Amino acid sequence: MNDQIHSGDEHEHGALGDAEYAEFMELAAEEGFDVEDVEDAIGEAGHGPLPVLAVVGRPNVGKSTLVNRIIGRREAVVEDKPGVTRDRVTYEAEWAGRRFKLVDTGGWEQDVLGIDASVAAQAEYAIEAADAVVFVVDSTVGATDTDEAVVKLLRRAGKPVVLCANKVDGPSGEADATALWSLGLGQPHPVSSLHGRGTGDMLDAVLEALPEAPAQTFGNAVGGPRRIALIGRPNVGKSSLLNKVANEDRVVVNEIAGTTRDPVDELIELGGITWKFIDTAGIRRRVHLQEGADYYASLRTAAAVEKAEVAVVLIDASESISVQDQRIITMAVEAGRALVIAYNKWDTLDEERRYYLEREIETELAQIAWAPRVNVSAITGRHMEKLVPAIETAIDGWETRIPTGRLNAFLGEIVASHPHPIRGGKQPRILFGTQAGTKPPRFVLFASGFLEHGYRRFVERRLREEFGFEGTPIHISVRVREKRGRKK
Repeated sequence: MNDQIHSGDEHEHGALGDAEYAEFMELAAEEGFDVEDVEDAIGEAGHGPLPVLAVVGRPNVGKSTLVNRIIGRREAVVEDKPGVTRDRVTYEAEWAGRRFKLVDTGGWEQDVLGIDASVAAQAEYAIEAADAVVFVVDSTVGATDTDEAVVKLLRRAGKPVVLCANKVDGPSGEADATALWSLGLGQPHPVSSLHGRGTGDMLDAVLEALPEAPAQTFGNAVGGPRRIALIGRPNVGKSSLLNKVANEDRVVVNEIAGTTRDPVDELIELGGITWKFIDTAGIRRRVHLQEGADYYASLRTAAAVEKAEVAVVLIDASESISVQDQRIITMAVEAGRALVIAYNKWDTLDEERRYYLEREIETELAQIAWAPRVNVSAITGRHMEKLVPAIETAIDGWETRIPTGRLNAFLGEIVASHPHPIRGGKQPRILFGTQAGTKPPRFVLFASGFLEHGYRRFVERRLREEFGFEGTPIHISVRVREKRGRKK
């Protein structure tokens, strides 16, 4: 496997060593790029893991409104009633030049197991994945018993907490906010997430609470086991697969979807190597609670993926590839994890189903054609021995780094043989680039003009053809050279 980049280097110049960085900056100056712009671009692309901020609180205190305010766009679904289920639960945000991930825990069913239990379960999953927490309380209502229950959870978790007293729309409401000192979480920050009042001061407090760069929860321990998240929609056989690779019944398996309630971490030896498998939960068993439970499952899956290096997505080959399968794959890709697709129940397929499945894979999953594929049976153990090579291939691609000199020679060939289409009388050109980070590979291209999305996809495809990158998403960002003389 490729040598892992030392995290210290990554924070300094992305993944570039000192000599390579100096040479690269000289090239950037010759092409007329501002030094600060180039440093920012490398810093952004080479950041490694971002700190995670969880927004928790009981229903209808304005969590989703606050999340929309922080990310600067209306993306989290907001309704007057609690229980609005969403597919996506993590967002990327920035404040005062620092970027972080935001986990929104709004929108679960209010009566999932009684309000206290549902809030407690919701908060637990979010807190586990977070480096710091914003605890949102409705200042017009004051601290409720449910709020007190969440406070106990927060104390037990020991994570830094910023207390947000929401719905303070003017100076008259600030007295209500001061009453929340009684929660014992320190200073309440009076905020109106609807109007933006006070959010800046609260975010300043958040930046103080968040670590600059969180400790990676994977891959840093010498000889430590690599972490594999086993994800997929309910009842595709995640628990059966885990039991098969572990050679014993470690996880409850039931035909009722959703018997797994919490992620189970298991150290398992497979192919002569010890791995840490995370079996992520399906949905809750009670059908009438499905909507809120789906949200739980989504949040749990997101938390497990955040802690993993490789996501093994299990798909039931006997059924058509569903929208839910595609969403789960997208979640893993957006999290930047190495990816393996395992088609389960392969032994049950007849020739006709296999034909149609291949057509579905070509059309529905064309965007992840780079992911290694394994056809398995969790029940019989068929082709389990192929799982480890697929995982190792994905990790190799995930950790691959191309030296800047070799990358620029390759980019020069692309520009010469396949130049960007002319648009509006101009033809933008890739001038040079660098790979600023790994896990997953992150590239910054510097160009003379805007590169269209289709051309970026072409560059990604050629990168894969030339250098492999099997089993890993690739992030490509583009910086356009400003007209000379514009900057003083």
